[in-house]
Amino acid sequence: MILPNPHVAAMDAYALADLSAPPGKPLIALCQNESLRPASPNVADAAAKAIRDQQLYPDPNWTALREEVASVHDIDASSILCGNGSLDLIGCLARAYLKTGDAAVAPAHAYPFFRTATLATGARFDIAPERDLTVDVDALIGAVTSKTRMVFVANPGNPTGTRIPRADLVRLRNTLADDVMLVIDEAYGEFADHLNEPYFDLVNRGNTVVLRTFSKAYGLAGARVGWGLFPPAIAGEVRKLLNPNNVSAVSQVSALAALGDQAYLRETCAMTATLRETLSTQIGALGLEVAHSFTNFALIRFGSLHAAQSADRFLRAEGVFLRPQGGAGLPDCLRATIGVADEMALTVRLLKNWMKSEGLA
Repeated sequence: MILPNPHVAAMDAYALADLSAPPGKPLIALCQNESLRPASPNVADAAAKAIRDQQLYPDPNWTALREEVASVHDIDASSILCGNGSLDLIGCLARAYLKTGDAAVAPAHAYPFFRTATLATGARFDIAPERDLTVDVDALIGAVTSKTRMVFVANPGNPTGTRIPRADLVRLRNTLADDVMLVIDEAYGEFADHLNEPYFDLVNRGNTVVLRTFSKAYGLAGARVGWGLFPPAIAGEVRKLLNPNNVSAVSQVSALAALGDQAYLRETCAMTATLRETLSTQIGALGLEVAHSFTNFALIRFGSLHAAQSADRFLRAEGVFLRPQGGAGLPDCLRATIGVADEMALTVRLLKNWMKSEGLA
């Protein structure tokens, strides 16, 4: 029997969300960080037209989509690459620039796919401690060694939802050696754009990449469209590893239509923020810790692995699925996606009932 490469055999599989609802209960999936409402109504019409031409390959250069992204964000279209979700781009970056003997560094509670992408290349994955569930730039700098070739930072972070200001990321970039790549994952960037702290200008330094996605705020998780701004030299190498038809024609026109409705995007972000703050306040009133979030989810800390598992079982028995965070080094936490108001009210009510059942309220 043929055997896999040793470094692949040693990896753990990426943990997928459990979506198996109990018998007789409707599934309320608050474990995927999906949008609380569908994409802009403009998307359906655009996608329906594109479906008529499914015999044709998609535009391998994502021309119209790149130009619209560039227009919305005032950046250079020629420096944009699109992927089958931002995971596609993260994986290609790792394969292009990491190898056995190298290392990548990320915060302790970083998005778990950073680890998966790194280990798949045979490189070592190092972590730096966080402070109060927030990226600690000094700790990241301290974790860098002579083997480090890449530093991953999600800002806002997943699964914490916390965020560091632009000045901290600029300081990180200024401190890192020129031959260490900084990858800034802004999958939840639209939820923090109102702070007016863009990072795209850092790409001009030639050793920084900024990634975004249409899966979250734009409500296009099923379309699988991510994009990033790359220095030209890095873009050229990553492009070699991308599937030449990686974003379907329907997905491209869907993303283009979503981009064209910025008013709808802003409304989605505002609705999400209002429901998130209400949820956080109500859960905090129960005596549970909630991290300050700049995303479409809230991280709830239960104080122990036992309590988090107990609460998770209680919620799942009623069909409400949050996301356990042991894989991100937070075994005492559950992450709750922000859903519609009724789902949020039910979640709070069930947590209150759980606390009563455990003698905690």
